[in-house]
Amino acid sequence: MNVAQDQATKCARQCRDVFGNGRDYPGRFILPKQNQGRCADPRAPRFAAAGNAVSNVAEEDGVYGRHALSMSQTVRLSTLGGYPNDVLTGSYNTGFSTKRNPAGSNSSNNDNGSNGFVGGACSRVRKTKLVCTIGPATCKKETLFKLADAGMNVARLNMSHGTHESHKAVIDLVKEYNKTGRGCVATMLDTKGPEVRSGDLAEPMQLERRDTLTFTITEGANGKGGRVSVNYDGFIDDVSIGDELLVDGGIMSFVVKGKTDTDVQVEVVDGGVLQGRRHLNIRGKSANLPAITDKDWLDLKFGVEAGVDYYALSFVQDEYVIREVKKWLAEQGSKIKVLAKIESADSVKALDEILDAVDGAMVARGDLGAELPLEAVPFWQNRVVQGCRRRGKPVIVATNMLESMISNPAPTRAEVRQ
Repeated sequence: MNVAQDQATKCARQCRDVFGNGRDYPGRFILPKQNQGRCADPRAPRFAAAGNAVSNVAEEDGVYGRHALSMSQTVRLSTLGGYPNDVLTGSYNTGFSTKRNPAGSNSSNNDNGSNGFVGGACSRVRKTKLVCTIGPATCKKETLFKLADAGMNVARLNMSHGTHESHKAVIDLVKEYNKTGRGCVATMLDTKGPEVRSGDLAEPMQLERRDTLTFTITEGANGKGGRVSVNYDGFIDDVSIGDELLVDGGIMSFVVKGKTDTDVQVEVVDGGVLQGRRHLNIRGKSANLPAITDKDWLDLKFGVEAGVDYYALSFVQDEYVIREVKKWLAEQGSKIKVLAKIESADSVKALDEILDAVDGAMVARGDLGAELPLEAVPFWQNRVVQGCRRRGKPVIVATNMLESMISNPAPTRAEVRQ
């Protein structure tokens, strides 16, 4: 065994001992771009390109991997079961190895107790990653860098808001941060998807229980006379008398009392203030809209040009749209990974097929709880999470995460538990 192979073996054993037996992680390791191809020892193999597996999970003699890390080579490693950031950080020391004791904690024959990484970084392993949506309050360089230093792993770009120019500025800032060597943050483009929304209102409408309202596909209805426009002509066909209509996932609700060729008459169940351009759901039903809209395709093309790392596709109904996007990405020569947002009644019906096709998934609990009974959301969240774990794919749990911290300095006990 030459020096490079010996180093590879020690490195692989180190990673194996830290990550366990591979049941929770598929054993493939990736390197961020700033570490691509950097190796102080010329005899060691070159690292694979960022985003590609450095080693395929071949467990030979209890050792994962086949690529060497040179003495004191500073690296940042992540499993494919997470995002490319700070699972492990430090200078690898080939002078010793780490062993897992019966209690499951790490011990080392090194005197500094750092478990093979300078400064004891292994004792601060964080398996759970943080996805932060970047908006007007966080898009400035100073604020975004503070988020990244504090532990942000993925910068989410919500394509329902902002412009390509504003999102490109965020992507450039993330790339600038990654070049500093302080960390490695991924970018995720979240498509708007086929949404049903109410139209603009002349002024917000205060609605009380048992009030009546008319939603219409006729353009120009701005709330006056109790009439509100809807941006989807098929709304009339999708709605049935007795259906429950939800605003923004349930902050307001109506029951359908009647309909004509152009109008739907509803009665208020849970009142509140109705604003313009609100998201509308029919409980238990998905709108018959195309899976990817024209705007989504423009945003996906922007993502390729800007060099994002992930797509999060909204309102995925089956695996075919995933395969369509992946085929298109291959034609563009792009290696962007595709995540499916599980947030509709149709998506849970085809869950296994969707999880087989995607590179990861997101449980979008807001819209999922609008289309399914609330008590069903924990069940399907668990199904998605466990389905991704079995497949060795990343999974994101989103919506109302640490919601109380919008106004409070600490989360509730229930939020910590979830």
